[in-house]
Amino acid sequence: MNTPRLVAAQPQAPLVPNPTPGGDFIQLRDVCKSYGEQLVVMDNMNLDMRADDRLVIIGPSGSGKSSLLRVMMGLEGIQGGTIGFQGKPYINGGKRCGKPLDESLRTQIGMVFQHYTLFPHLSVLGNLILAPMKVHGMSRAEATEKARSYLARLGLESKLHAYPSQLSGGQKQRVAIARALMLEPKLMLFDEVTSALDPEMVIEVQNVMLQLAEQKMAMIIVTHDMHFARHIATRVVFCANGKVVEQGPPEQIFTKPREARTREFLEKVVHLD
Repeated sequence: MNTPRLVAAQPQAPLVPNPTPGGDFIQLRDVCKSYGEQLVVMDNMNLDMRADDRLVIIGPSGSGKSSLLRVMMGLEGIQGGTIGFQGKPYINGGKRCGKPLDESLRTQIGMVFQHYTLFPHLSVLGNLILAPMKVHGMSRAEATEKARSYLARLGLESKLHAYPSQLSGGQKQRVAIARALMLEPKLMLFDEVTSALDPEMVIEVQNVMLQLAEQKMAMIIVTHDMHFARHIATRVVFCANGKVVEQGPPEQIFTKPREARTREFLEKVVHLD
């Protein structure tokens, strides 16, 4: 069976208005996170990311992949360690810290979830303009113009007044990406965003992500799609048991992994893929 070709369509204008230059961008130091006493998902995890990186996180279930994204988005706390973002303290898990999360930095991170998380009672336009008006104080007219621009570049201008229930899965995810981009984030997080989609819709969404990659958007992507990981990653990070086991460029990880645990995982996943 032929694998669908991933081709990023050229937008009329950049989807990423101001790409951040390189340099230290994210630093995780000894980050610990658990759910109760039994389930440890981040066990003194350490990870660095450059602003021009597109990290693809792979690993077995329960290895801390989605938890890492939820922590980075400020949706869940950590029990220990620190996270820096753009050279500034962002999250601190130490009990002595009175303010564990820098809210001003969190607004510079966008996230797209597996199940869209669009507001069902709002139109596509309503979903896109809500956060810019509330977070940045943007006027309705300015936010609407910006929303129209993003939707046009993602092939969704005709869906401006549609509701989520009237959209296909691929359209919902593209709307979710547009909504995240409305706040002009410096970092985008993608958590298994194509796992619930039909193959044809998967390509729709992946091509939008490839547009962002071409425009140097910093991204952390959790996916089980190894074919897509090879295309979009600058670096692949394999996690297991709450730790980073191995990381490197995709050609090295997928063809010559150094760690036995990485080889064991890929033999199963790539065979199935």
